[in-house]
Amino acid sequence: MAGTASQSALPPRLRKLIGTVLMIILVLVWALGAMALAQGRVTELPGYLQFVAYVVLGLGWVVPAGLLIRWMLKGDVRPETL
Repeated sequence: MAGTASQSALPPRLRKLIGTVLMIILVLVWALGAMALAQGRVTELPGYLQFVAYVVLGLGWVVPAGLLIRWMLKGDVRPETL
């Protein structure tokens, strides 16, 4: 079975729809988890570790979101970007 990768891949519109739904779920779950950790464990830490924890909890969702965006845009070739 010889087929190109574009034939077996999801259409770009469907991939973007799935990615958007997953992004919303990611942000909601991350926000709830970060709030739960911040109210419980982080308040007991010394000040400098609280700062580090809040930075990680606040910006940690960026890496998975970036990977998700990269997946959403995979194979999305537009003539004006060539």
